[in-house]
Amino acid sequence: MQHIIDRFISYVTIDTESDPNSKTTPSTEKQWNLANKLVEDLKAIGLQDVTIDDKAYIMATLPSNVDHEVPTIGFVSHFDTSPDFSGANVKPQIVENYDGKDIVLNAEKNIVLSPNYFKDLLLYKGQTIITTDGTTLLGADDKAGITEIVSAMEYLIQHPEIKHGKIRIGFTPDEEIGRGAHHFDVEKFGAQWAYTMDGSQIGELEYENFNAAGAKITFKGKSVHPGYAKGKMINSMLLANEFINELPKGETPQETKGYEGFFHVHHIKGNIEETVLELIIRDHNKKKFEKRKELIHKIAKQFNKKFAKKFGEDIVIAEVKDQYYNMKEKVLPVKHIVDIAEKAMRELNIKPIIKPIRGGTDGSQLSFMGLPCPNIFAGGHNFHGKYEYVPAESIQKATEVIVKIAELTAIPGAFDVTEKSKRTK
Repeated sequence: MQHIIDRFISYVTIDTESDPNSKTTPSTEKQWNLANKLVEDLKAIGLQDVTIDDKAYIMATLPSNVDHEVPTIGFVSHFDTSPDFSGANVKPQIVENYDGKDIVLNAEKNIVLSPNYFKDLLLYKGQTIITTDGTTLLGADDKAGITEIVSAMEYLIQHPEIKHGKIRIGFTPDEEIGRGAHHFDVEKFGAQWAYTMDGSQIGELEYENFNAAGAKITFKGKSVHPGYAKGKMINSMLLANEFINELPKGETPQETKGYEGFFHVHHIKGNIEETVLELIIRDHNKKKFEKRKELIHKIAKQFNKKFAKKFGEDIVIAEVKDQYYNMKEKVLPVKHIVDIAEKAMRELNIKPIIKPIRGGTDGSQLSFMGLPCPNIFAGGHNFHGKYEYVPAESIQKATEVIVKIAELTAIPGAFDVTEKSKRTK
């Protein structure tokens, strides 16, 4: 396992933070540093057809070692980290034989990773926990996934007695800013389906995710000296506040779970003359998703109607843009690809946790691009912040799941797609 830990640390200590305000792909030049290293690593372990394009998308092949026809499958992860929290100068800490007590991440700043708050820590007593030093994120999202894919391919190459079909792997930039699949060449990838290694706790297996949209609402105000403002001033900041209060109560991320959708106000900036409010809209149910988007426009229209006679112009401008859709629609017709992953976990004594993703993944966009792509755990917890951690044993188990999926896929007759499709209807 030390080999896997060393590989993971070599990846997370390279800064690959993406930038949503950039127009380039990758969105930051520094993502090339890890991308180029990955190309060399893939060649070093013996993969074939290793390529990297001008946008830093990496692909490689492990050829089949069986003489019968086997579907080509793929494994995909992203190498950028979230811009929500610093990914520079990551200094991982390794806690061996975790005792179930508080882990001091940074004594000087009194930053503590405690099971009293993060109760999932207690699932990993006795294991090796890799944490941050309390000043950066860790980058297990999704460098754990990359570590697992590289390690699994290396293991299969070193153990030719394990039979498998042709396997394609793909590493992408900019997933954290929603662009990871934008330039992914599905035809070039050439797999019948794939799995993203981008989930959280051990056992997670997901093939449903939110339908997602982003909304930008601009409020136009009128600035007048406060001493003479009666009936004249429009404070755009107060309009934004009033708009937020019109959203359904209790439908926020912190108050919902499972299949429950939400509105999430994540950014507001303004002054009297103009305020810009940004929020995201999420729902697993397509009809409810459409109604949520309609509500944004409805509230904006009500505001404009209220002020139309007095000011003669729209003072609220709502822009709503779809981001991605629920992959369930594309995965259900080929549900056997989920069944294979579930079987792989069970054979490794891992209890599958099949649940909807309360978020998105490259797999969602890829599924709608013609590459059905469920999501499998990568092992990390508390992504995008200083409390992020990953048990080394979870990385090891995810690596074993990849190997087992490859092995199960190559069993003759394991894939009567027609029959399996009938059983899922």
